[in-house]
Amino acid sequence: MRLAKDRVVDIIKILRREYPQGRTALHHRNAFQILIATILSAQCTDERVNKITPGLFKKYKTGAAFARARQSVLEQEVRSTGFYRNKAKNIIGAAKKIEKDFNGMVPDSMQDLLTLPGVARKTANIVLSSGFRKTEGIAVDTHVKRLSGRLGLSRQTDPNKIEQDLMKIVPKKDWLDFNYILVDHGRAICNARRPLCLECPINKLCPSARRS
Repeated sequence: MRLAKDRVVDIIKILRREYPQGRTALHHRNAFQILIATILSAQCTDERVNKITPGLFKKYKTGAAFARARQSVLEQEVRSTGFYRNKAKNIIGAAKKIEKDFNGMVPDSMQDLLTLPGVARKTANIVLSSGFRKTEGIAVDTHVKRLSGRLGLSRQTDPNKIEQDLMKIVPKKDWLDFNYILVDHGRAICNARRPLCLECPINKLCPSARRS
């Protein structure tokens, strides 16, 4: 098996052909909406989040509106995403900080995004890439974590450490879309329970592939 740095270029090339429309599955129209959607997506499917955000964004049209939201009400509105108390608290807290410290505009840097309640590197990376088309890292969610291990791109289990490993071997020009194509592949082929290795277009590049 070739070195990960050499293999990852071929992996990206093949997956780009397979998933040419690679983008986040979370529905959004602006940076604030992708921030809210990403906070809600923690320990929840994108499909579930997309079911509630249309009504949520219709009611709360701006960050200022979220900042004024009653937590008890917002909790019930996001209840189906799980961990709803903490998520509602973080959404309101992030909205208030954006209003107070960033003139009502979602910040477009990793450093500033990480000051918002409920925002860690994964969320910040998704907001930067999907909201601003900027890259300061690689978002590591459950799909990227799983595939990075199976593909032999990282032996780490901590998302931040996995991200550091990936940033060393993934060309920077591909950081923006790397999360999206791995998520698409994780959903279509390399799923958690029964990966479809025989159907996988990158099985020859994968040390975990079942070829029998």
